[in-house]
Amino acid sequence: MTPRERFLAVMEYQPPDRVPNWELGCWGQTIDRWQAEGLKPHTFHWDWFRGEESLGMDEREFLPVNMGMVPSFEQKVLERTDRYEIIQHWNGVVTKALIEGTVRGTRASMDQYLRFPIETVADLRAMKKRYDPATPTRYPLYWRSKIPCWRDRGHVLVLGQNCCTGFYGVARAWMGTENLSLAFYDQPALCEEMFEFIADFAIEVTRPFVEAVQFDYFNFFEDMACKSGPLVSPACFRRFIMPHYRRVIDHLKSHGVKYCSLDSDGNTEPLIPLYMEMGIDAHWPFERASDMDPNRIRKQFGKGLRIWGAVDKRELTKGKAEIDAALRELAPLVEQGGFIPHLDHTFPPDISWANFNYYWEQKAKLLEGRFGA
Repeated sequence: MTPRERFLAVMEYQPPDRVPNWELGCWGQTIDRWQAEGLKPHTFHWDWFRGEESLGMDEREFLPVNMGMVPSFEQKVLERTDRYEIIQHWNGVVTKALIEGTVRGTRASMDQYLRFPIETVADLRAMKKRYDPATPTRYPLYWRSKIPCWRDRGHVLVLGQNCCTGFYGVARAWMGTENLSLAFYDQPALCEEMFEFIADFAIEVTRPFVEAVQFDYFNFFEDMACKSGPLVSPACFRRFIMPHYRRVIDHLKSHGVKYCSLDSDGNTEPLIPLYMEMGIDAHWPFERASDMDPNRIRKQFGKGLRIWGAVDKRELTKGKAEIDAALRELAPLVEQGGFIPHLDHTFPPDISWANFNYYWEQKAKLLEGRFGA
């Protein structure tokens, strides 16, 4: 089977030759550790979403439509000391960031968020000027010339790069988690206008692509939950976000996009019925530290929701027995179908090179349906 045939078979609960082999990537600190423990430099290209040929990962191609702000804000350092720097980022967010511990662009801790670009309706309307769907730089110059190749492709073709857009995720980036949480109650008109605009923009910027090419899936990036539950209530989600989500999903699927997936860390379980109602087909990465148990959720919500991820990264820091146990519990889902196992986030630096190699050997057996054989 080709990677595309394999993906479609799993998504439709048909028997594949094996389950697709996907992973998300590694921290910069992890790369340094693994190279210190024996990995030869330049062995991998580290873009694991698209696949790592030397590891046998399945290829995915992400058409890089630019769904971000054009033009972006000027990125500049506002203040710098020996320990930290205060930065205005390209998206207008101002953060305070530790300098110590940064490796290959990966910071050792999250930044402290100080200011966001949208606080008022006037700010939102100013932001809209940065989101003109007709801006030529949103569209790769080569894309129309590749249409004949895409019609006969053997790999999975995704519209948009990972994290290219979402609803809550975009609004949170514009306003900040706390400000957005208050705005649902204190500024409902702002929220209504904001989510309507996000949908209108997504529909228009994707229209040229979906009218010319049939894509395998489109992903929404949200990160709308913490360890104990969602950052937005089901009631607020249904009122403000869900109607506009449905408009975008209906637009995509009516133009032949096969599946829509949703990426959110944390415990999103209270929102899953709403995801399914509005047309989401797959959810990932099923963060195990947030009690996202894939077996329980499959039993509760059925096969309408495909599951990607769900391998507990914490277990890979331990021994072979723990790694085996983490994979063994996923074997029934592999057998059922509609499940693509991979780590529940990127590989952190407390996973050794030896443990990664053992996981990789055992995961290959899981994907082939022979784990424990």
